[in-house]
Amino acid sequence: MNEGLAALEENDTWDMVDRPTNATIIGSRWVYSVKMKADGSLDQYKARLVAQGYKQEYGIDYEENFAPVPKMTPK
Repeated sequence: MNEGLAALEENDTWDMVDRPTNATIIGSRWVYSVKMKADGSLDQYKARLVAQGYKQEYGIDYEENFAPVPKMTPK
């Protein structure tokens, strides 16, 4: 987790700002996964920080919506 937080800070993923008085703060949580090799042995542990978007309301907490989408290209 510490590596993940360090990577987010290095990439300037967010800026620390003062909370507006009329704003709702959206929480976050860590999602963990274990990646296995084809033979069933452990490959790596992964963790990612995700926003609890289910607490947001369109037009109040956000105006636009973004999602990572893979670009599928033939080799």
